[in-house]
Amino acid sequence: MRLGVLGGTFDPPHVGHLLAAGDAAEALALDRLLFVPAARHPFKAHEVHATSEQRARMVELMVGGDARFAVDRTELLRAGVSYTADTLAELAARHPGASLFLLIGEDLAAQVGEWREPARIAALAEIVVLARGGAAAPAAGALSMRRLATRRVDVSSTEIRARVRAGKPIAGFVTDPVARFIRDAGLYQ
Repeated sequence: MRLGVLGGTFDPPHVGHLLAAGDAAEALALDRLLFVPAARHPFKAHEVHATSEQRARMVELMVGGDARFAVDRTELLRAGVSYTADTLAELAARHPGASLFLLIGEDLAAQVGEWREPARIAALAEIVVLARGGAAAPAAGALSMRRLATRRVDVSSTEIRARVRAGKPIAGFVTDPVARFIRDAGLYQ
């Protein structure tokens, strides 16, 4: 089994996440791609606006019935800060024999060498940088990374939250079910 792992805060999840995941699923011939919302992100502990459950629910709404994707609540069920090495170890134990592919954005590629247990991360999964431009994947110490070109979508969760606060529409930035959830829950106002 070829299993992709795309972690993040997803506050909120947007069409850029969905398109990059689709590109990765196709290019890597993944059997399944898991979106893994972080409970407490080590670098964004004070920047999360929606609850863990709200963020997981929005990711579920975003992926809808697409059989290629699933939401994995591993990090939400584990107490404390979410560390990629621990999540990959848990997924490897749950899916023995699976080939794991850790999908990260270009913005994180240079930081992976500074994460907790980077060598363990690289031993558990192939690190795949979802690149939106023409640059090669940056080196992260001795870690090997594959670069995978994805479609360029200039949208960010920060921008979406700002649009909601300003009373601007977010159609096209997020899927319709996610937009309804944000509206109905009164998020980001």
